[in-house]
Amino acid sequence: MANIKSALKRAKVSNTKNLRNRMVKSSVKTALKRFDTAIATSDVTAATAMYNETVSKVDKAVAKGVYHKNTANRKKAQLAARLAKAQ
Repeated sequence: MANIKSALKRAKVSNTKNLRNRMVKSSVKTALKRFDTAIATSDVTAATAMYNETVSKVDKAVAKGVYHKNTANRKKAQLAARLAKAQ
């Protein structure tokens, strides 16, 4: 454990940011799972609604710096392709 005051603060800030990033990633993964279940049940209206929610969560994760922009675009493109295939 750090002894210097600034190092203690950095460790505390790092832990706080780590928790926030994990929370955001977890919510994105949950939205992806809900989208998967909507696709699996062939419910196009629910899948469309879940697609919109998932894309929103991914975009918010990018805005918070949790995901890289290209990663988010790749995820959104994969979701859109799966939604189009289901329709």
